[in-house]
Amino acid sequence: MNGRGEVERFAAVGPDGTRRASAACACSWRDWCPGLDNDDRTLREVLAELPAAPPAAIPWVVRLFENPRGWLRLHGAVDLAHHDMIHVLLGRGLLGQDEAFVIGYTMGSTKRVSWVERLWFKAVASGLYPKPYRIPWRTLAAFDLGLDAGRRSGLANVHLAVGPQWLDRPLGETRRALGIDTAFLRDCYAREREALPDTRASQRLPGRLNDRPLEPPAPPRRAA
Repeated sequence: MNGRGEVERFAAVGPDGTRRASAACACSWRDWCPGLDNDDRTLREVLAELPAAPPAAIPWVVRLFENPRGWLRLHGAVDLAHHDMIHVLLGRGLLGQDEAFVIGYTMGSTKRVSWVERLWFKAVASGLYPKPYRIPWRTLAAFDLGLDAGRRSGLANVHLAVGPQWLDRPLGETRRALGIDTAFLRDCYAREREALPDTRASQRLPGRLNDRPLEPPAPPRRAA
């Protein structure tokens, strides 16, 4: 999970995708949401607008499960820089519901998450994580939807596929190359709005482009 605390600063993005604190800005982490209508922008440009908190600000219990070096790391565990890239590619903000979907999508893309691990994460995120990292049980409906979307996604192991090699390429090109189908995501977000209709995160989700029924994308490709 990409914790924010109350840090409201833009970040300069280094060559490897890590963020360096820079001038303060008026943008709150609660308000930031990149959306999907940014195919012509680069990953670096959008990451530079993300209100940044340093990795050290993330509580140890979150790192225990979600960092690739954590003792109890879950499938899809990823460092902060790569996690932020996935946020941008999926068009999601930084609220708890957004985090739930991004984590679910990342875990689901491994195609290896059991029902036990699914329930274990939900119990940990809703009960053990401190505020503001804790995700209420009801909001974890977004995690379930993200998990399903990741399983259906056109790429296996999205956390291994993202990286600095994509920073300066247009987001539309990057999404296509990675098998991230934005039409499919919009369908998933329509389901999420139905499941959680009254939340701030749902109200700003990218809408459907048409009324076609939800269909799975192409069979997944594994990251090298």
